[in-house]
Amino acid sequence: MIDVTVTINGVPRKASVPAETTLLKLLREHFMLTGSKLGCDVGDCGACTVIVDGKPVNSCLMLAAQVDGREVITIEGVGKREHLHPIQKMFEEAGAVQCGFCGPGVIMSAKALLDEKPDPSVADIRDALSGNLCRCTGYTKMIEAVQDAARILRGETAAKPRQLELSK
Repeated sequence: MIDVTVTINGVPRKASVPAETTLLKLLREHFMLTGSKLGCDVGDCGACTVIVDGKPVNSCLMLAAQVDGREVITIEGVGKREHLHPIQKMFEEAGAVQCGFCGPGVIMSAKALLDEKPDPSVADIRDALSGNLCRCTGYTKMIEAVQDAARILRGETAAKPRQLELSK
């Protein structure tokens, strides 16, 4: 067993887990934060994406021991049902989430991008979301949602009517 001390969504937490425990398992089974999903379990789908020290990671590939002393943000730490983060709100308004399985991971990838780059190009958004697989949306609505969230976070208004800025 190893002891892990980690700050998750601003709250310091401790756990004693087997050495082979992944960050995803730590989040879901020890701390009951089930927003991050187990999809492929090999880092291909992005359903388990969380932010560790400001960078998006596949939590199914990272060991719990690797986050000892670090800061993790999960989808539960992004917004609340009664007060959604602009990224979550724009995903909802754009119809960018359909079945919902990939949504938390995609939103975490988008958040990491916008935290680092407040005015991303379409190419930047595509690159940031390239590690997240979605079978439902075709990604166009996701790109639109990220563009609108970026505008709102910069203090602007979302595009109305919705039009992708594909030239950027």
